[in-house]
Amino acid sequence: MCGIIGRVGSDDAIDTLLTGLENLEYRGYDSAGVAVQNGSGIKVQKRSGKVSELKETIDSRLADGQVGIGHTRWSTHGPPTDENAHPHTDSTTDVAVVHNGIIENYAELRSCLTARGHEFTSDTDTEVIPHLIQHYLDSGWDNETAFRMAISELEGSYAVAAMLSGEHVLYAARKGSPLVVGVDEGTDGYFIASDVPAFLEFTDTVTYLEDGDVVVVRPNGVEITDLEGRDVSRDLETVDWDPEQAGKGSFDHYMLKEIFEQPTSLTQTIEGRIGRSASEITLEDFPPGSFTDVDRVLFVACGTSYHAGVYGALALNQAGVHAQALLANEYSVAAPPVDGRTLVVAVTQSGETADTLGALRRANEAGARTVTVTNVVGSTAVREADESLLIRAGPEIGVAATKTFSSQAVVLTLLGQRIAADVTGDPSADLDSFLPSLSNLPDHVEYVLEESDAERIARRYRESPSYFFIGRGLGYPVALEGALKFKEITYEHAEGFASGELKHGPLALVTPETPVFAVFTGEEDEQTLKNAAEAGTRGAPIVAVCPDGHPALETADAHLEIPDLDPTLAGLVANVQLQLVSYYAADALGRPIDKPRNLAKSVTVE
Repeated sequence: MCGIIGRVGSDDAIDTLLTGLENLEYRGYDSAGVAVQNGSGIKVQKRSGKVSELKETIDSRLADGQVGIGHTRWSTHGPPTDENAHPHTDSTTDVAVVHNGIIENYAELRSCLTARGHEFTSDTDTEVIPHLIQHYLDSGWDNETAFRMAISELEGSYAVAAMLSGEHVLYAARKGSPLVVGVDEGTDGYFIASDVPAFLEFTDTVTYLEDGDVVVVRPNGVEITDLEGRDVSRDLETVDWDPEQAGKGSFDHYMLKEIFEQPTSLTQTIEGRIGRSASEITLEDFPPGSFTDVDRVLFVACGTSYHAGVYGALALNQAGVHAQALLANEYSVAAPPVDGRTLVVAVTQSGETADTLGALRRANEAGARTVTVTNVVGSTAVREADESLLIRAGPEIGVAATKTFSSQAVVLTLLGQRIAADVTGDPSADLDSFLPSLSNLPDHVEYVLEESDAERIARRYRESPSYFFIGRGLGYPVALEGALKFKEITYEHAEGFASGELKHGPLALVTPETPVFAVFTGEEDEQTLKNAAEAGTRGAPIVAVCPDGHPALETADAHLEIPDLDPTLAGLVANVQLQLVSYYAADALGRPIDKPRNLAKSVTVE
């Protein structure tokens, strides 16, 4: 869950590396560092803290290097200290390495290297890599062979970029962690990074590396081979993200910007997927009849994507299709039986989530049909699933997912309608009314963003010790997601429940200082209203997320208005209100909203 940037070019690398690190800071922000070739060997500067703190202390001697690597860290092995920051070097500083992932056999390797006289200065697993390379260099091997031999000894997951003294070359390899090459032939610039936003303002031409790939980047080109040195072919692709999408613009935080981008991201998600008659669904690779051989559907995902999976599973169950959402990290130890008539849908924003990829691979091995729903073209999940469906939300930098959840839920809703029609013979909704409503969803979200009372309500209850979110049916995953957003960025206790579960234990925690956010979707609202009333009689303030004129307003203490929509869509608009509540509560509490403690955007380690 760390950010890697590497660059080979014809001008100074340091500014480009620092820009790349700033663009990647959503992947990790407890330490950062850079290393460059500057004509007198490799120079390294690193420290604990944010990239901005590294920039303030950059030594001017680093500024004339044309080749360099950088890293922003999210700690797994060793605390966030100056010593544990990347890049790591060998004893002679002739080798510098940055790494994302976990080296599972690092203890064994470190013990062997120590016995050979190597001295280690950090607590990290990464430090064994430059020492391994040094060991093979000392044994007489050339630079490229030494790198390959060192990589061949690593067990676990990794994306590694290395630089060796005396040559303007970068070496990189991947296994289980993402790595992408950027090509800007106009200025002879080549990039290596863990994610496209690192270099998006410099080039939009990329090659996604696959597991087992080794790449050698020189000033005149890029060579990709397997670990044994055999040539492999990887396509060049153009990323259709506008570089400005990856910036904050006039917003104080990426999260707020991305919340307000939802009308645009939803428009992109829906575009071209509703037929001209507005009564048919047209999913790119899934025409009618694509799922006639499916008996049941399993959604596997983590975190926010799991909540989107719950949304999709509930919608399918209501349509008469056997569906279930499973946490990907539990799927590996408790996977239900699957066969060729089971459809496993892996939902992952980045397409690189380690737990979700593990579940996807297990489903593939068991013979299930697999589909991935993701935001990233060329990601590992896209390559490893049988089929894929993109959410097209654009880049999301804020650690707390916002626009990607709404786009995931919409895509899963459309996919669910296609599956339901194929399996049962009929879609679960009246498409003549549902699809026009879906087309108008971006406008409804725009209305909520313009008229929301979330900031006032968030400040009103910001001193509360605990917060509950409840919903029924499709309001339940929205309650789960609302609570997750709140705890992620406010650091306050928040829990989401199916509304009927409130009386089966959680009600014991309700006090007059426990605001309860009740989501009303227009489906079985009477039961949710009863459950909210149970909390209200214990003195809890009730915040009703519902249309104007709803019966809940007769007893609610506050109101977050949503339009009166189809129940399948109402929860998605209610979710926007809860995102705003979380944001404004965190802002009032002075939290670092885009960089919540202990969290990173893309969880690429298990």
